[in-house]
Amino acid sequence: MCGIVGYLGPSQNSVQIVLEGLKRLEYRGYDSAGVSFIDEHNQMQNFKKAGKLENLKSELVGKNLVARTCIGHTRWATHGGVTDNNAHPHSNDILSIIHNGIIENAHDLKSQLEKEGVVFKSETDSESFLELVTFELRKGMPIAQAISQSFKKIHGNSSFVVLYPKTGEIYAIKRGAPLVAGINDVTSEALVSSDPYALAGMVHKLYFPEDEVLLHLSAGNHHLINFYELDLTKTKRYLSKKQDLSVQVSEKGEFEHFMLKEIHEQPELIRGLTQYYFGGEGYESLTRVAKLKPMRILVSACGTAAYAGMVAKDFFEGLNRIPTIVELASEFRYRNPIIQANDLGLFVSQSGETADTLAAQAMCKKAGIQTVSIVNVEGSTLFRDCDENLLIRAGVEIGVASTKAFTQQVLTARLLAAALSGKLDDADYRVKLAGKFSLLAERIDQLLANIDNIKNIAESIYHKKGFFYTGRGVYFPIALEGALKLKEIAYVHAEGYAAGELKHGPIALIDEDIVNIAIIAPDLYEKTISNVQENKARKGIIVGIGQLGDKEGTRLSDYYIGVDFKGLDELAPLYINVVNQLLAYYMAKFKGTDIDKPRNLAKSVTVE
Repeated sequence: MCGIVGYLGPSQNSVQIVLEGLKRLEYRGYDSAGVSFIDEHNQMQNFKKAGKLENLKSELVGKNLVARTCIGHTRWATHGGVTDNNAHPHSNDILSIIHNGIIENAHDLKSQLEKEGVVFKSETDSESFLELVTFELRKGMPIAQAISQSFKKIHGNSSFVVLYPKTGEIYAIKRGAPLVAGINDVTSEALVSSDPYALAGMVHKLYFPEDEVLLHLSAGNHHLINFYELDLTKTKRYLSKKQDLSVQVSEKGEFEHFMLKEIHEQPELIRGLTQYYFGGEGYESLTRVAKLKPMRILVSACGTAAYAGMVAKDFFEGLNRIPTIVELASEFRYRNPIIQANDLGLFVSQSGETADTLAAQAMCKKAGIQTVSIVNVEGSTLFRDCDENLLIRAGVEIGVASTKAFTQQVLTARLLAAALSGKLDDADYRVKLAGKFSLLAERIDQLLANIDNIKNIAESIYHKKGFFYTGRGVYFPIALEGALKLKEIAYVHAEGYAAGELKHGPIALIDEDIVNIAIIAPDLYEKTISNVQENKARKGIIVGIGQLGDKEGTRLSDYYIGVDFKGLDELAPLYINVVNQLLAYYMAKFKGTDIDKPRNLAKSVTVE
């Protein structure tokens, strides 16, 4: 969850380069920031501040920042409060470290080190690694060996970057946490980060190391970065790929927020996904997965990705008649689930670094079943660990509240369902399905060009005390996702329910200050109308989302959003989801919250 950036090279401007990388990682969520660098006099300088990155930048004003080597960090607190002292980097007179993850045995390690006379300066678990490495160095152990030996003593998933002033070099290592390195051969620069987006436009080639691979960044190295096993033998356990991200990925352009920009990107992304899977290299990926012929599918994911998995379940069961179980990864991994030999494990994630999803995948892999990801980030840990991967090709998603990734995840699952059925080999079927994708993109375009009604409704209801999103059948996951979006960015109580379930308890909460955002779809229309009437009878405020021209839906609703379901069939829930995204966005805007970086949240949840 924390942001990590390190730079080593000939530029005297390393601090500014690292700060730029950290700025790009603000979307991940954080509560403090800091840098360590080796100045022109070969002295280590450390600066860190609680709060936003701007606080750190203010602290650096007027300071001599000439440096060729620098590491920086944005922290999302796990151990210890949000204070300057607990912020990273953690340093002493020998080294400086930054850390992403949790050291599960930090208490025991600290106790052992305190018996040796070590005095800790922070409340964090991270400092225990700093002092472990330092303890080994004081005994005369070389730096690489000290890091390796110390890392072996760490329990839990973590990534570390170490700045060693004595040589001016950087080391990095990880287990179950994101880490990427990159080089620019032209300028002889080497960088390391927790996220490839931080390195966009700075490097030509990316390296994704496997767990327990030690990276050594040095201007003296012929290759700029060398890779070692824990026994310090050289290794090739890493994935390398050309860096193809543009520096423009982190720019909002004409939009006020990244979230709004990413909502508006969805039509073109749908068209791009169509080309990739119907006529491009993605078709081969679908074909390989279809050959697995699973008897049952186990879908595991977290948050928005889990709701995408619920929509996918309807595809697999409705179109393929393959029994499908969707479970939250954080529960699946601890439940001793039944995993059978002919099951397929399907893991949905935007980042590919979600800790619980990775653990669930590892469990399925250990059980001997095939695992497949629906993922956005090529080269991520989930991508590397799965047997097959289906890329959603959503591009960089900066807004913490996921929007375009959900759409692409669901559409990719729809394509997988077509491949599993064998129908994707039929040219006529492909043309028909591609036509639906195209129609969905067109309808979303039309919706985005006419948002005044949604904006006006948001302004009328944003101050209400609670919101119930309701939907039936395939629209139930859309209700759940709509409520999640509102909770994430507007900080109000919102719940998603299957429409028929409100009367089994939650309807007790309905009154004139509660809003029911009701998805009135053609499916199960009469039943849904009855549920709306139940809420209306209890003075609930009804925001109906239904077919254009639906007189009954309009009559029952205090506010009505008319849409055109015709022709979209099983893709219609994605259309409605964009309506919910816009409602959440404008309600949050009227409330004045931090839409792109909501409080307490992180984009990529890399801790359990």
